[in-house]
Amino acid sequence: MSYAFEPTITSIPIEGSSQKFPVRRVYCVGRNYVEHAIEMGHSEREAPFFFTKPADALVVNPESINYPSMTKELHHEVELVVAVGKDGAEINSENAWGYVFGYALGIDLTKRDLQADFKSKSRPWDLAKGFDQSAPISSIIPFKELGKLKEGSIELSVNNELRQQGNINQMIWSIPEVIAELSKHIELKAGDLIFTGTPSGVGEISRADNMEVYFKGKKYLNLTLKQYEK
Repeated sequence: MSYAFEPTITSIPIEGSSQKFPVRRVYCVGRNYVEHAIEMGHSEREAPFFFTKPADALVVNPESINYPSMTKELHHEVELVVAVGKDGAEINSENAWGYVFGYALGIDLTKRDLQADFKSKSRPWDLAKGFDQSAPISSIIPFKELGKLKEGSIELSVNNELRQQGNINQMIWSIPEVIAELSKHIELKAGDLIFTGTPSGVGEISRADNMEVYFKGKKYLNLTLKQYEK
């Protein structure tokens, strides 16, 4: 059997390895930090909800990305990303760590004006979250390097100005709880990624802005927004 054209496989380098992590699906947790939930006008603790981004929305270790079309209010949301290493459904939270292949740092870029418009009309807001280059991401850090992550500072700066600063111990739903809850709805597969939510301080970014992402004081992403190019 042959294909009409060559399929595209999205993959992410693994630190310390010549292998790459093949991406299947990308899930994102909404409002998983108390202060961010409050700044977005919601209560402190709600049941976790999920949305998705296409795998090819990922941009791995980019030096720059295009400022997207169809928005005048692009927002940054820095997140710890969990890479899933084996299949599982209805996973018990006590066993969830066994499904973690590793971690990465990512930015969930959002067309906030478009999202608000869709929400006001009770329409799905996929195009406000899943557009091209909407998910810059670092290389995968293997689980053995960081272990069972329960705390750690996470930061994003724009033009050397600190915008977002939090700690993953502030998550409303911990990594094992997120994995367990998501696996009730779908069978997780090796190759899945989970963006685990963003701390408070999300805000607008403009053309030519530079963003830097840090986890536990180490820089993982450094990229600049440029004019949209077709």
